[in-house]
Amino acid sequence: MPKTRAQKEEILDELSEKLSRIKSAVFTSVSGYTMDDANALRQKGRTQGVELVVAKKTLLTRALEKNGLQVKEEDLTGSILTTLGYQDEIAPSKLMAAFTKDREGMKVIGGILEGVFVGSEAIKQLATLPSREELLSKLVGSLNAPASGFVNVLAGNLRGLVQVLNAIGAVK
Repeated sequence: MPKTRAQKEEILDELSEKLSRIKSAVFTSVSGYTMDDANALRQKGRTQGVELVVAKKTLLTRALEKNGLQVKEEDLTGSILTTLGYQDEIAPSKLMAAFTKDREGMKVIGGILEGVFVGSEAIKQLATLPSREELLSKLVGSLNAPASGFVNVLAGNLRGLVQVLNAIGAVK
């Protein structure tokens, strides 16, 4: 049954509100998308702070325009599944790249990052980045490396002194 104008306005307002809060979004062309796929994907998305939205392309493009995000309707081909990331910029692209890897009917066609539409290649590159926690731990390790190296150099002199004293004690 077709939706009334009031229902479409309500969907548009809700979608606009969601898009105003996103850090990134991924658009995926889906065909052969089953309810089992949808449930599994929604479950994974909830654990990663990602929301999945299925809306008509015209409503989606209007909601995007309402938020100042420029996406051409011809860039959105086929049935579109929109993955919205509210907490992490990388989470939607990682989720969809992993999910579409072994499914033939689904492919990532683009996304929004920092308010700009980017193509599928940029989304795939984004999906290969390490998580925020991994990057922070690498940063801490890099910052800690000079200090631990300096401690090892200072401890080397003490170790050498101890070895010399042990050698003298062993000779006597």
